[in-house]
Amino acid sequence: MEHTANFFVGQVVHHHRFDYRGVVYDVDATFQGTDEWYDAVARSRPPKDQPWYHVLVDRGGHVTYVAERHLESDTVGDPIDHPAVGELFGSFTDGRYALKQRVQ
Repeated sequence: MEHTANFFVGQVVHHHRFDYRGVVYDVDATFQGTDEWYDAVARSRPPKDQPWYHVLVDRGGHVTYVAERHLESDTVGDPIDHPAVGELFGSFTDGRYALKQRVQ
């Protein structure tokens, strides 16, 4: 069964379980990590057959890999403070980032 992702690259999200904000920089249609990582880190055992998100963590300087069920749309509306934001994204308008165009 396929699920459509509810969040998109550049969207600011809130992790309701661990109460942090971040910006989505990549989306996997299903879990793409290893079984070892899942067993060690994904203690709540979120579904592997639903979307997972790569997120730059606000004021954290690190990234996370998060199951869709733990995320919700951000309501704060402020930009994210992360060193990689400027590398991946351009403008910030209406609570979302525009992905920078990559030059080949």
